[in-house]
Amino acid sequence: MSAKLFEAALGIVAPWAVKTVQFDASAKTLTVLIDFTPGSRFAVPGHEGVHPVHDTVTKTYRHLNFFQHECHLQVRTPRVKLPVGSVRLVEPEFAGRLSGFTLLFEALVLMLAQQMPFAAVSRIVGESAHRVLAICQRYVEIAAGLADYSEVTALAVDETSRARGHDYITLAADAKARRVLFVTEGREASTIEELALHLDAHGCPPEQISSVSIDMSPAFIKGLGEHLPEARITFDKFHVIGHAGTAVDQMRRIEQRTDTSLKGLRWTLLKDTSRLKPEAAADLDALIAKLTVKRTARAWVYKEQLREILDRKQINVVRAMLHHWCTCVMRSKVAPMKDVAALVRRHIEGIVAWAQTRQTNGFLEAINGLFQAAKRRARGFTRLSTIKTVIFLIAGKLNFHAINPHAPQPT
Repeated sequence: MSAKLFEAALGIVAPWAVKTVQFDASAKTLTVLIDFTPGSRFAVPGHEGVHPVHDTVTKTYRHLNFFQHECHLQVRTPRVKLPVGSVRLVEPEFAGRLSGFTLLFEALVLMLAQQMPFAAVSRIVGESAHRVLAICQRYVEIAAGLADYSEVTALAVDETSRARGHDYITLAADAKARRVLFVTEGREASTIEELALHLDAHGCPPEQISSVSIDMSPAFIKGLGEHLPEARITFDKFHVIGHAGTAVDQMRRIEQRTDTSLKGLRWTLLKDTSRLKPEAAADLDALIAKLTVKRTARAWVYKEQLREILDRKQINVVRAMLHHWCTCVMRSKVAPMKDVAALVRRHIEGIVAWAQTRQTNGFLEAINGLFQAAKRRARGFTRLSTIKTVIFLIAGKLNFHAINPHAPQPT
């Protein structure tokens, strides 16, 4: 009776059958012994027909816990002899992608690893963090290898730090599906070449990419020109306004050396005016009223003018207004903002493209934030392979269901 019950619970079907069940209360383990029907023949992928059993080996698979007790499936696994003379091991249908685990156990590990560090997952499932990581790496490797990028036409590319110092990784994501496609070390022009080769290997020829949003990295600009020649570069509004905000803060720091009234206004000047508290809004109004004598006030006005220009959608109007804005800034005495005007002049076509494409790296910045949070929880990652695994688990939207029917569908 118990054997039939466990067969139904585990989904065991012919020719497999539960032979017996052993429960060790002191060790808190349940071992289910599984055998196959004598005389059974088994199919082998890549070889026609079914083949007789040559010999057997006993393999143990970690399964989902039986209540609070570890559950192991001890399987008498057949090895079959093929017509060509070779002998092959036949894995049961419930065997996982990594030796020693069932598909259900691996699906649980994948689900947990997308939400918490590997060390935390290992404590929950009772396996080492190394084994947990190995499962995740195996699934990411298989699913990423099967990924189809034939419909990708727009990319977002950005870098994020992997460790202290100038140690970076580059991420590329599908700007429409908002999923990470590629992760590599460094942030040089060569990373774009690697990206182009990776896309081509997954069904997306480089000339298919029509639009790419990036920051104003000279290395990325050079790499895109050489390896994704059909891509129109977009510098999104938020990167440009970020540079202007930095210039406002630099002007405030310079001016407050001789004007102490500017101290404490940093976040008032940088925040969106709609999010300011009444007290902060009053302080800002008082500062702007002194526009003719406060360079910090003029810097803030230039920033807001730039924001208003980039909110427009007419390309020719935006281009003309940007040229006029740059001329006005360059004639002013707000030195930090002059650097922004020079930046806008150098990259004006990419900035103007924002008016038409409205393509942004905002979602990729959010993914970078999720990765940085995961890195802090795990106390850092030393290997690039682990970093890739974590990023693809978080934001790769890989189809694990295609290789494990118990894994959830990508959303």
